[in-house]
Amino acid sequence: MGKDYYKVLGIQKGASEDEIKKAYRKQALRYHPDKNKSSDAEEKFKEIAEAYDVLSDPKKKDIYDKFGEDGLKGNAGGGGPNGTNFNYTFHGDPHAMFAEFFGGHSPFDSFFSRNGGDEDMDIDDPFAGFGMGGFSRGFTRMGMGGRGSRDGIVKKQDPPVVHDLKVTLEEVLTGCTKKMKISHKRLNPDGRTTHTEDKILTVEIKRGWKEGTKITFPKEGDETPTNIPADIVFVVKDKPHPVFKREGSDIIYPAKVTLREALCGCTVNAPTLDGRTIPVTFRDIIKPGMQQRITGEGLPLPKCPEKRGDLILQFEVKFPDRIPLHTRDALSQVLPP
Repeated sequence: MGKDYYKVLGIQKGASEDEIKKAYRKQALRYHPDKNKSSDAEEKFKEIAEAYDVLSDPKKKDIYDKFGEDGLKGNAGGGGPNGTNFNYTFHGDPHAMFAEFFGGHSPFDSFFSRNGGDEDMDIDDPFAGFGMGGFSRGFTRMGMGGRGSRDGIVKKQDPPVVHDLKVTLEEVLTGCTKKMKISHKRLNPDGRTTHTEDKILTVEIKRGWKEGTKITFPKEGDETPTNIPADIVFVVKDKPHPVFKREGSDIIYPAKVTLREALCGCTVNAPTLDGRTIPVTFRDIIKPGMQQRITGEGLPLPKCPEKRGDLILQFEVKFPDRIPLHTRDALSQVLPP
């Protein structure tokens, strides 16, 4: 009946190209003589290489699927396609095939030394311990598979992609959640072509975050066969506010008073970020540029959000454009020289 190459690789007949490749990776790593010290490891390793050599070649695979090992090796009396004989013998070097498959690099130097040769490891995803998020992607990122590594290309990470993230002072006061939709390229299972997929990145804006705070999403940029995806970085930026200006954790309110109010006293109704009004009475003279602090009515402190900065009233004195002559004379009599 001949060898069952599908059974050797641990897959079903009709398996796809990607499933055949993944099965070879799994079995070759399990029975490689550098890893597996059993007496029959070398023979099984060669058998795995032969199975992959046949099933990864469409012509050989077609003959094998129709006529089995006997037809493939010319023992079925004209069993080849279209009545022609086909005489296949595996003369390959399983070690050379292994090295070529992994791009000329040995995965054992870093992998087995760090995993201690644990026979109970997850063979389906032997590089999961490296935090690489999946079997096939792990090989690609370590330069062990894909067209890039076979061509001798050393992958480097692209520079960060930076976006401004606009927030209002009210959002900084209370904290909020921002959802940012991005589109990025991702590799297909063949490790060469790409597809575009959308993703929602969720940013939790903490109370009191300062302008310039950076939020990084690692490796969410475009992925290609020759690169490591860039990090996506959002930088917090304040939206212009119609009333206030920000100064660290303090907020500035430009309080405009008339010359009469500045000289004779007044009450200023200072607004707050949460919609309240705080009346502040002045009996002394208000000079241009003078400031008055209202403690604890600013923004939360980034490192101690339960405490807040101050609301600062910064006075602007509105001078009249003209003064009648009789008023001018009266003022000259009252005001000091």
